[in-house]
Amino acid sequence: MASLFSGRVLIRNNSDQDELDTEAELSRRLENRLVLLFFGAAACPQCQAFVPVLKDFFVRLTDEFYVLRAAQLALVYVSQDSTEEQQDLFLRDMPEKWLFLPFEDDLRRDLGRQFSVQHLPAVVVLKPGGDVLTRDAVAEIQRLGPACFTNWQEAAELLDRSFLQPEDLDDPAPRSLTEPLSGKTCSPLGSRAVTIPLYNCMLGGDELWDVVIRGGLY
Repeated sequence: MASLFSGRVLIRNNSDQDELDTEAELSRRLENRLVLLFFGAAACPQCQAFVPVLKDFFVRLTDEFYVLRAAQLALVYVSQDSTEEQQDLFLRDMPEKWLFLPFEDDLRRDLGRQFSVQHLPAVVVLKPGGDVLTRDAVAEIQRLGPACFTNWQEAAELLDRSFLQPEDLDDPAPRSLTEPLSGKTCSPLGSRAVTIPLYNCMLGGDELWDVVIRGGLY
């Protein structure tokens, strides 16, 4: 997917306007993700009406306030604005995780021709390999909301990162405070340790002995 923007610069829509200008940075943001190319313009009334829906759709899939793990989703705003000021104004209230092309980059127009964009707004959904999954998802997003992503994920056979084990087992990824633990070793029997569910380890004294005895562990 990063090859679509090879040799180009993508900018994060955060306060620092971080530039992704290396192949490694582009790959980190785009590889193994569904990528939405959002074609829009500040002067387009239909775009202004659609943007709150798209913004909510994206935030509910990628913001940890709503989900435990951000969806494997990236969005690139392909501005069709007439001026850079219009583009900046349009992006001002958009999510920080959105990416966009610099206004002076002609790829903004080339992508519209490449994907046969005939009207605004338009959302082209690309598979991780760059193939078109949905040529215009505007109506689908309006109708189904975040449920679209599950349909796209299955259609694209997207590898779910949440099932991957940490590559370095000596330095595992930090565990979330809300992530369930499978168990913990308790030793109420001296040197004879048994493993029981974590919630039982929260019991004290006689309560813990009752659990061990009833469970046939002693």
